[in-house]
Amino acid sequence: MSYVTRIAAGSVAAALVAGTALAQTGWAPEKPVEFVVASGAGGGTDNFARTIQSVIATHKLMDQSVVVLNKGAGSGAEAFLYAKQNAGDPHKLIFGTNNAYLLPHVGKMAYSFQDLTPVASLALDEFLVWVKADAPWQTLPEMIEAAKAAPGTIPFGGSQSKDTDETLVALIEDTTGADFKYVPFNGGGEVGVQLAGGHVAGNVNNPNENIGQWQAGAIRPLCVFSPRRMAAGEPVFDGKGWGDIPTCAEQGVAIDSYQMPRTVWLPAGVPPEATAFYADLLKKVSETPEWADYVAKTSQSGVYMAGADLDKFVTESEGKAVAVFKAQGWTAN
Repeated sequence: MSYVTRIAAGSVAAALVAGTALAQTGWAPEKPVEFVVASGAGGGTDNFARTIQSVIATHKLMDQSVVVLNKGAGSGAEAFLYAKQNAGDPHKLIFGTNNAYLLPHVGKMAYSFQDLTPVASLALDEFLVWVKADAPWQTLPEMIEAAKAAPGTIPFGGSQSKDTDETLVALIEDTTGADFKYVPFNGGGEVGVQLAGGHVAGNVNNPNENIGQWQAGAIRPLCVFSPRRMAAGEPVFDGKGWGDIPTCAEQGVAIDSYQMPRTVWLPAGVPPEATAFYADLLKKVSETPEWADYVAKTSQSGVYMAGADLDKFVTESEGKAVAVFKAQGWTAN
């Protein structure tokens, strides 16, 4: 069952009630709230959840305290299974990415989308194509043409197999006819080191994962998979910053967007007033200077989505990914 099928009936009602439920009912947590993180300690999702925890405490946005639990086994499936096991409990918020709705497509999971209630997304991780500083390609189309001329010989590094990075590399291949050699590593940090050392020819790391190597002049970005250029800021290297990087669509690659959302979920069966409370709470978090600082430091795009906006994003994101999964033969069903 797809995300769009599952939410068709319920999410519209949740979106409508979001603006008024809190004022009408005064619902609020009655005990400490668990922030259940679908990753290990120190990872991007963990930092996401702990930053929100800190902002809530600093601005006293909620009376109850927050306890962070890391449940990252199975690429985060452990956290979503925990949501299933605690159906109806509005005191457990699950923090993830697109793994919440993509994992059941590539593996036999003990949970499904029906076990989750969407609350909000607060940021988008951008994906860029990076190459060594001395690479012969100045644009992604030039790299693609090289991969067509020598199929399967240009190594493209990424984090994990059948995950976000390999999905994007496969999407580039399916869209353009290129043929890269995908090489998986344990995480984005390792992938960045491998590129700087010349062990792979390119990667699709997030900005924060490669900024150190770019600052050192060891690597450079070709383009970003975003509908618009990233926000301008201080120069990173050689007078160029994030806002100077062209979009991949500007370079003629027919992939207008590939972004990973930082998502928050509740278990299924919670009162809609609870969903509205947390959506409002997270909206307040997204408007604080501390959140703006977090987004800037991690080079993410600060985009708050809830209700119909979040549903639309997830539906489109899921559709693109599942098309790649099917083309690659990765689907679990």
